[in-house]
Amino acid sequence: MRKFSAQRGSAQLVVVLLLLVGVVVGTYLMQQQTNLFPQAASKKTPKVAQTSTGNGAPSGTHYNLNIIGVPKDKTADMTGSSGHRIFVPLQGSCKINLSMGDFQVIDGNCTDGPASFQLPNPDPTNSGYTTYSVYARALGKPGGSSSMTPCATDPLSGDTYCSVYTTVSVRSTGKSTFTNISKQLLYVYADINGDGNIERYPLFDSALQDYYWQYDNNGLKLLQLRFYPISTNVN
Repeated sequence: MRKFSAQRGSAQLVVVLLLLVGVVVGTYLMQQQTNLFPQAASKKTPKVAQTSTGNGAPSGTHYNLNIIGVPKDKTADMTGSSGHRIFVPLQGSCKINLSMGDFQVIDGNCTDGPASFQLPNPDPTNSGYTTYSVYARALGKPGGSSSMTPCATDPLSGDTYCSVYTTVSVRSTGKSTFTNISKQLLYVYADINGDGNIERYPLFDSALQDYYWQYDNNGLKLLQLRFYPISTNVN
């Protein structure tokens, strides 16, 4: 009986040792399998542009431009103004001439003639992917509206062409949110060559010259534009 008990104890010890060896081997194999697929083990969700809570615009740094409707013409000289605002008629139209460079208000008064604004080339290769994006929202007393259209001149014919796409901003009741208007504001879509097809010309494309925004106001007191260093696909 003693000899049998000793044999049984030895057998149990062997089973325990085998179980321990199995656990060690299984753990090692699992680690090796993980090492074979390091990308799958460390895969992360790509970052996307986040929006601020409730306002519709991306978060992050941006250039802010306020287009302010005023009932009376401004008399102060605003040439060379470094402010982030352009005054426009509360009722009526005016031109905002555009030039290429860093974001800057060159002439902030659009009530005594054309204003002037400087901004980078939005799409140097006309790829349909902008180098920055523009978001807009209408603010002020509810009821006002405005439209904004990119235009330019054909250097060969001298004709002026305005884009078939126009940004229309309406101040309705309730909270105002931002809308991406990069396609409507940074390109001139027009049939320049008369072939019946609409072509796309980014601002400052060499095919045209003297680019400007045509601003038509119907009581909108404030149009807020934000320029973000993110791309928009307009294709």
